[in-house]
Amino acid sequence: MDHQPVEPSLSTRLSPGLYIVATPIGNLGDITLRAIETLKRCDVIACEDTRVTGKLLKHHGISKPMRRYDDHASDAAREKLLAEMQSGAVALVSDAGTPLISDPGYRLVRDAREAGTEVTSLPGACAAVTGLTLSGLPNDRFLFAGFLPVKEKARADALAELAAIDATLVFYETGPRLVKSLRAMAEALPDRDVAVARELTKLHEECRTGSPDDLAEHYEAKPAKGEIVLLVGPPLEVAASSENAEQLLVEALETLKPSQAAAQVAKATGMDRKKLYVRAMELKAK
Repeated sequence: MDHQPVEPSLSTRLSPGLYIVATPIGNLGDITLRAIETLKRCDVIACEDTRVTGKLLKHHGISKPMRRYDDHASDAAREKLLAEMQSGAVALVSDAGTPLISDPGYRLVRDAREAGTEVTSLPGACAAVTGLTLSGLPNDRFLFAGFLPVKEKARADALAELAAIDATLVFYETGPRLVKSLRAMAEALPDRDVAVARELTKLHEECRTGSPDDLAEHYEAKPAKGEIVLLVGPPLEVAASSENAEQLLVEALETLKPSQAAAQVAKATGMDRKKLYVRAMELKAK
């Protein structure tokens, strides 16, 4: 006789602690079974906006007490949640996506860990990662930089600080500020590939790529709405000239064997290692 695995009863309470629960970023279907089960079995839900979270709970037939917890929450509100975790399960959600990613919550997690409270994080939707995978930009290395500053000089300073980082840059942005940010990128990050991913997972999802100036002109004519992920490709590699490679080989041969010098210069310039080795042998012979 086959024995089916026994699913935990929804009436079974979760162990006391903090549960970080990722919620959909648009499409309500983008929530894990584990997240739904956790929201059903927890004792209280800490959320940014009870109206937004209330719609999600109603969609999944869940009724739970909710506590508002956002950037403006008081220390007393955080302490109350920490106290509730001692005997009950508190689920932390944001309005959309994974909590703590440009959302409030890190202080709550930090204080919970310092108090020895069990903290569990459930993986799920994240707009930054969804936008990155959709953009077609290099994703072996990326830096999430949150929202750019609102003021023009602070925004320019932030972009200048990030300009030399050899990775795709990922930002969150709003429709009204998108064109200003693109214009600032045209100044600070010229000749970089840029992608604007908006309304992710929703009916009017869009991912448009191009130069910062071209994208700024497009969105000036057609103002963007909705939540936006703004991505900037890494600095373009400057192709090394044969003269530069020659000089690098000469310098490398002062301390390295021809094969080692060729390998080092090939890695630095992207040029063919075999050709560099032949030239290194010629230089060594001289």
